[in-house]
Amino acid sequence: MNRTFFQDQKFDNIRFTGKALETADYENCIFTGCDFSDSDLSDSNFLECTFIGCNLSLTSLMNTSIRETVFRDCKLLGLHFDDCSRLFLSFEFDNCSADLCSFNKLVLNGTKFKNSRITEADFTESELKRSSFINCDLQRSIFRNTNLEGADFRSSFNYSIDPSSNRIRKARFSLSGLPGLLDRFDIIIEE
Repeated sequence: MNRTFFQDQKFDNIRFTGKALETADYENCIFTGCDFSDSDLSDSNFLECTFIGCNLSLTSLMNTSIRETVFRDCKLLGLHFDDCSRLFLSFEFDNCSADLCSFNKLVLNGTKFKNSRITEADFTESELKRSSFINCDLQRSIFRNTNLEGADFRSSFNYSIDPSSNRIRKARFSLSGLPGLLDRFDIIIEE
């Protein structure tokens, strides 16, 4: 079965809502202002692609391959990145809204999350060594049995990370983020 291959293509303001994108290989493609909400990207491959100002909320990602892909100014509500193909999975978020996403048991070492709202996300049992959470809102996101060694949380906020149930060796936090590391002790910290 021959797969369609798109390389160096631009897709602008296309509405894919509620339908499946053509199962294909997309390399170095740019998707700008596209609406993928409630659509199906299953079994497609995205290599070195960029999504700018796209809505991918509730999109199916079953066996989708995402490699070296950037999501910028995107709405990513309720995505199950844990349904993606795990082989060479790599992406970056910049100024995205990624609420209610699942990253459960994924290897995402070195991933950059910048200026994004990542609330109520599930990072349970994920590998996030040397990842950067730069100016991210992580309210009610779950970190349980997560490897956060060398991760950078210095400019992020609203996180709750239990040091006794996560690996945080050499992770970096700001003084203002200290309450997020002590939540489980139910203590009051005052200035």
